[in-house]
Amino acid sequence: MARITAGIACSHIPVLGYAADQGKADEPPFKLAFDGFEWTRKWIAEEGRPDVVILVYNDHASAFDMNMIPTFAIGCAERFGIADEGFGPRPVPDVIGHPDLAWHIAQSLILDEFDMTIMNDMAVDHGLTVPLTMMFGAGVEAWPVRVVPLAVNVVTYPPPSGNRCWLLGEAIARAVASFDEDLKVHVWGTGGMSHQLQGPRAGLINRQWDNDFLDRLIGDTQALRHVQHIEYLREAGSEGIELVMWLIMRGALGRETRALHRHYHVPVSNSALGHLVLDPVDPTVPPSPTLEGNNEAAQAAIR
Repeated sequence: MARITAGIACSHIPVLGYAADQGKADEPPFKLAFDGFEWTRKWIAEEGRPDVVILVYNDHASAFDMNMIPTFAIGCAERFGIADEGFGPRPVPDVIGHPDLAWHIAQSLILDEFDMTIMNDMAVDHGLTVPLTMMFGAGVEAWPVRVVPLAVNVVTYPPPSGNRCWLLGEAIARAVASFDEDLKVHVWGTGGMSHQLQGPRAGLINRQWDNDFLDRLIGDTQALRHVQHIEYLREAGSEGIELVMWLIMRGALGRETRALHRHYHVPVSNSALGHLVLDPVDPTVPPSPTLEGNNEAAQAAIR
């Protein structure tokens, strides 16, 4: 049986990818940002490496644009190429998927009443590749894990609510637990923390709110699932809404978590950098609230 063994939260600030690619990670002003990932890289290499990462991120007008805006899209392909975001694709390896697990998750989520968009051809941008670089380092010939990309719309209003994202995480946990292959699975939530890229509040960073958010991902509180969009906008800036993607990761980890590692640093570009490694203390898979009638038989069919 597949099992979720850890959750990771990580900002996907594009300049970190540039710094890694150009060999500037040990230079100011980047060094302090990169130093906070040394513990995680060592932990993954020595004991925490997963077989598969379900990587929750948002696309930045690379695979999607205003003509097509899926709320939740899951990548089910064998391979995902690297997007050209205007300066050529990053010099990093293609991302290798896990189609069997991805299709299983897609089926399970749809039967669990989440309307997923299934992507069999999708380029991935810095939202997905920067976290991989931060965890595995620069200059790798191939990523040492397979990846199931899960793209979330946090660019165009309306984004999904925090509660819906948490519920999706719980549904992902059910899907993973019903997959027969013995796999160690991580769920990564990326994006954030506080930042605003335009308007009179451009450059906004809210250290207190960010750290309170990190606090509420640890333990057994579920308070974050009830934070409204307007609070993200007011306290964390217009791009702070990316933090709802972290709640998919948190919802997948079960009732209680403990922090194995925590890192917070500002500024990075014009954004705050947050990073957490979470251990599922109580990884009990929550029962589906929709297992009734015909849907119960459908769910049984995928186990």
